[in-house]
Amino acid sequence: MKQIFITILSIFTLNSYGQDKNNYTHFNKLTEVEGTDYVIASVENWGKISDAKNKYLLFINTKNGQTKQVDFPIDGYFEKLEQVKIDHLGINQIIISAQTIDLDGKKGIDWNDPKQILILSPDGQKRTQLTDNKLFLRTWAVNKQTGTIIVTGHIDTKNNNKYDKTDKSEILIYDLKTLKLVSKI
Repeated sequence: MKQIFITILSIFTLNSYGQDKNNYTHFNKLTEVEGTDYVIASVENWGKISDAKNKYLLFINTKNGQTKQVDFPIDGYFEKLEQVKIDHLGINQIIISAQTIDLDGKKGIDWNDPKQILILSPDGQKRTQLTDNKLFLRTWAVNKQTGTIIVTGHIDTKNNNKYDKTDKSEILIYDLKTLKLVSKI
């Protein structure tokens, strides 16, 4: 009996070790951060069975090779990454629209969960979620003259985690220097 138990444990150990040796790292996109020493790599690590292990942005200092990792949920994703650099206003931010929250608490993040706007510093050290979790983001644009970001979407007024005709559509204006809400229309 003892030999069978040892054999079974050995098989499990070898099998679990075999799973780790076939992990894959995908560097999906490299983005230069204008006016800095940084490049951003979007990274996904996958296992042997096509399971995502983790997703993150890697801020790479191209002068000294130091890195800063900004993690995202495994089942979340980032849709758009854009640098906004407005020298005359002293603004240099990385704007990301991403799904990072499982609002309904069912089976992880999916298409029914809201997108958020995240603001990162050019070196990845500071991370701020600009929009509220309950705002279902539709579109966004930056006005470089005023240094603001304009966001459209709807608020789930029934708290049923889906879009209804009675949900309130909004236009929100945020200051990119202070990262504060300026106006709600």
